[in-house]
Amino acid sequence: MSSVAPAPQARSAATSTPVEPFWSAEFSGWAGERPDADVFTTEVGNRRQQGWWNNELQYYTARAANSSLSGSGRLLVRARWAGHRGSLPCWPRGRCDYTSARLTTEGKVSITRGRVDVRAKLPTGRGLLPAIWLLGDNGRTWPRQGEVDIVEVVGGEPRTAYGTAHGPTYFNEGGIGGTTRLPGRADEEFHVYSVVKEPQRITWLVDDEPYFSLAPQDLPAERDWVFEQSMHLLLNVAVGGDWPGDPGRATRFPATMKVDYVRMYGEGVVDGVEVGHDD
Repeated sequence: MSSVAPAPQARSAATSTPVEPFWSAEFSGWAGERPDADVFTTEVGNRRQQGWWNNELQYYTARAANSSLSGSGRLLVRARWAGHRGSLPCWPRGRCDYTSARLTTEGKVSITRGRVDVRAKLPTGRGLLPAIWLLGDNGRTWPRQGEVDIVEVVGGEPRTAYGTAHGPTYFNEGGIGGTTRLPGRADEEFHVYSVVKEPQRITWLVDDEPYFSLAPQDLPAERDWVFEQSMHLLLNVAVGGDWPGDPGRATRFPATMKVDYVRMYGEGVVDGVEVGHDD
């Protein structure tokens, strides 16, 4: 289950100082058990969310078939074919051909400044879009809410990791970010996907190697910087939509994101309490 207990030491890319995480999720528990509801909220639906604002083809469920523990210390987030008798409503009409899961720590755990590490293996295949990301807690409507994509892998580009920021005047295809090439397919090996969130700067890393950095002066206007706030975590596997497009015949289901751990270092908010300052 998820935990606030210390995890093994890691080094902050910003300071190179050994630190302990202020929160971690290590996903111990029985096989088939749902992720800890005290930490992870499971978002559900498709049609009312207008295809999750991307004309996506999956219906997010709270079923263990779509998100559960492996029994060996991992979280499994699975996109599945719904079958010929599927009846879950899709946007703008008809039924969703796929089910999946979207988990969020909103209102429970967030990071203000510091580092987020997520060790994961991400599914690949045309039409898949697994994502590990952050959304702002400022209460504003997206994109003024602020979004930091720790990693996205477009299924048709299995060796490319995308790291992107979205804000008031730079969002969707106008998001600002960078990419790095993985040594192999994202579904073949685990990698540690990270962001370091410093005052006036965000840096993206894979396996502790930075590949992109963003500061206010890099934006259309410096006032568009909306990241000096706490931000909560999301994990999901999307299917279809404007980006990355429809699945192909060769796309295999179930398509599974395997998460070994999530660790947050620095300062954040856990259950409404600010932590990490002098802990």
